[in-house]
Amino acid sequence: MFGIEYAMAQGTEAAAPSAGLFSPSSPIWMFFLLFVIMYFLIIRPQQKKQKEHRELIQNMKKGDRIVTGGGIHGRVTGMDDTTFTVEIADKVRVKINRGNVTGLVQPSSKDQTPKK
Repeated sequence: MFGIEYAMAQGTEAAAPSAGLFSPSSPIWMFFLLFVIMYFLIIRPQQKKQKEHRELIQNMKKGDRIVTGGGIHGRVTGMDDTTFTVEIADKVRVKINRGNVTGLVQPSSKDQTPKK
C-alpha cells in the first residue's frame, strides 16, 4: 500500500539511536547558553554596580558633597546608621536615607575659594 520506500524509511528511523538529553542539538544547551549570556550581560554588571554603591556609602564622611536620587545636591553634615544629615542651603538641613545617595559631586573651580 505505501511502497518499499516508506518501509525503508520507517526501518531507518527505528534503528537510529536516540540522541539523548545532552546531545549537541538538545534544547538544554540553548537554555544553558542563554543563562551564561544573561549572567555576563545583565547580572554580573548589576552586582558590580551594587558593590560600588555600597562602598561609596560606607566611605562617606562629613563634608562630602553628594547628590541624592531626587537630584538634591548638598553637603554631608552628620551621619547615622541609616541616615545622613545633608545641608542643602545655609542653615537648611534635611535627613535622607543612605540608600538615596547616588553619588559624590566633584567640586568645581568656582566652589573652591582661592587660598592666599
